[in-house]
Amino acid sequence: MTALGETVRAHPDAPVRPAASARPRPLREYGLFALMVAPNLIVIAVFAYWPIVYNAYLSLTDWNMIAVRPTFVGLANYARTLTDPAFHQTLWVTVAFTGLIVAGSLLIGLALAVLLDQPLMGSRIVRTLSFAPHVLSGAAVATLWLFVFDPGYGLVRALLDPLGITAPDLVNSSDGALFGLVIVYLWKNAGFAALIYLTGMQGLPRELDEAAVLDGAGSWTRFRRVTLPQLRPITFFLLITTVIGTFQAFDVIAVMTGGGPGDATTTLSWAIYSEGFEAFDAGRAATLSMIMFVLLLIVTAVQARIMERRMHL
Repeated sequence: MTALGETVRAHPDAPVRPAASARPRPLREYGLFALMVAPNLIVIAVFAYWPIVYNAYLSLTDWNMIAVRPTFVGLANYARTLTDPAFHQTLWVTVAFTGLIVAGSLLIGLALAVLLDQPLMGSRIVRTLSFAPHVLSGAAVATLWLFVFDPGYGLVRALLDPLGITAPDLVNSSDGALFGLVIVYLWKNAGFAALIYLTGMQGLPRELDEAAVLDGAGSWTRFRRVTLPQLRPITFFLLITTVIGTFQAFDVIAVMTGGGPGDATTTLSWAIYSEGFEAFDAGRAATLSMIMFVLLLIVTAVQARIMERRMHL
């Protein structure tokens, strides 16, 4: 019998029991884990991975969606697409369209967030109004802006006529149609970027900003040297989501321009639809889809790499 508080030591010859974490798990525990995870894995495999694999297979075939079976043609679709001047034009339009919308959404969203972060009267109403276009249907937004841009009776003409300025045609003109689409998508997406930036700004610690005030830093210096570096994760998130969303833009293009005039607003997403459901060339459509998939992977990987380096500076 031992006294209270005295440490009881095991006999040196007694066998050492392994810790609970080191014991091998019984097979039924692994089976239970697999049973619980299997439904999610099946759903992801069926609705995410299998379509990509099947699309990659279709890109190696010639199929008009009427024949019973696709005809395997290897890399012929890729060779034809990558050497096609129409594809080069489509790629250029997509890059220009995406670049303008990404840059505009981030800059306008950040400016709106700074404005909405001020204690101004009616700021909550302005937040709601700025975010509302993001949740509206793309078809409804496109219909609204068709009226605004109409050179005959639209709102733009009503505002510019008293100034003696001819209203530009931002729908039917090959020079202005892409710019008109950029305006619409900026109006639709800037509020979302502003809300994300505003949420990030309101969650930042105030100690660094207060220390900069004590050091005599002005408002612009504090914003550039203190606030912006802390918003890098927010900026990275918006970059990724805006690039992916812009590459997939379709509804507003379908209602406003239909990829025209000519090929002035034909992006990769519209070209995929046109090849698949207007020309009934499933192989070519699948090829364009795989090219867009690879481009998005490359852009996302590069952005992630750059952001990772900056986060460790």
